[in-house]
Amino acid sequence: MEQAVLPQVTAGLRGANWDPALMRRPYTVVPYSLQTADGQATLGFLFTRTGKETCVVSIMHPREMSVTHYLVPTILDAGCACWVQGPRSIGNDLRLEHEIALFDVAAGMSHLRQSGYESVVMLGNSGGAALYAFYHQQAMLPPEQRIAKTPGGRPTGLDKLPMQSADGFVFVSPHPGQGALLMSGIDPSVIDESDPMAIDESLDPFSEANGYDPRTRQAQYSPQFVSRYRAAQRQRVERIDGIARALIERKQQARTRVKTGSATMTDRRLAAYAPIFQVWRTDADLRSWDISMDPSDRVTGSLWGSDPFTSNWGSVAFARTVTPESWLSTWSGISSNASLEKCAPSINRPILLIEYTGDQCTFPADIDAIYALLGNDDKQRVRVKGNHHGMALAPDEESGRVVAGRVITAWLKKRFDPTQNNA
Repeated sequence: MEQAVLPQVTAGLRGANWDPALMRRPYTVVPYSLQTADGQATLGFLFTRTGKETCVVSIMHPREMSVTHYLVPTILDAGCACWVQGPRSIGNDLRLEHEIALFDVAAGMSHLRQSGYESVVMLGNSGGAALYAFYHQQAMLPPEQRIAKTPGGRPTGLDKLPMQSADGFVFVSPHPGQGALLMSGIDPSVIDESDPMAIDESLDPFSEANGYDPRTRQAQYSPQFVSRYRAAQRQRVERIDGIARALIERKQQARTRVKTGSATMTDRRLAAYAPIFQVWRTDADLRSWDISMDPSDRVTGSLWGSDPFTSNWGSVAFARTVTPESWLSTWSGISSNASLEKCAPSINRPILLIEYTGDQCTFPADIDAIYALLGNDDKQRVRVKGNHHGMALAPDEESGRVVAGRVITAWLKKRFDPTQNNA
């Protein structure tokens, strides 16, 4: 088969894209459109160098298609095939429910097992780590013990889903899960979810009175403010959970009246109505602006940038537009099942965890907690200098992606290369 040519990525290798120079060796990539057990479609790409690989590494994110992920060349050079899969709704997490996303993962895993690979390694980068941990947790349970309903009340059907398990895991710059991530970043000074401009000044993280310096875009928050802030963050998430559940309940009551024949025209409309709402000001993790909190090699600012009045108040940020169901399943740090706190203890396979020391998305204390929770004693944690995407922190430094690639290659060869003399 001829080598397939994918668009090469330049412009400073932003985000998680690969370095085109590393993909100049011959390779083959084959796209697959898979049908999930619930009748939906998920798209995957299989990269190989020889076609004789016995181990395949699977990369997936719940919201993104990472077909040009920067670790694909590393995996191929390690002698493994690489499977890169997208969720059913690429680039749109408006309706993302993690329980349903497990059907996408399962389709990919079944395909890889049916393709004859002896070993399958799940590589979870950023939000992909919690997705894969959640999948593994459910796959290890007897079908009748799996989660029966989503946090929004929808039957999952997981009890009937064939779920092939993985043989190993690699987590790269994992955050604690999308709900846990948002719990740390949501701005609790919002006092009215219907009015983005309504604000409790005593909780404003970007007020000089509370420790923020708008000239330097840096902050020094007092322990008392931090304590009040974190309590108020949880209270805001609880409030949004209540809004989401009320919207779902209203819809379910209307559906019940339609089924019993007592519905009005308004009931029929409500039964069909799919509520969508906005969640404003979600980029306000105090650690992003006060880097003395949980110190690391990071610079001031968040994953979205150094100006909170753009990232916190702007249109592009986590969880900006959601349905009640997607909020509860994905973005609620209280209701979501897809967190590493809940799922990491289930991982009973060899695992490698790569921590980037300048990460602006997941912080040292987060990684400490994740590593401690991992359920297998065969685990390795490696700290690599780089930002969340593995880019160098200084012009004269070696890219963290390159360093991480060497670590991953050695780990894969030690455990999954049949030519090596190891168990």
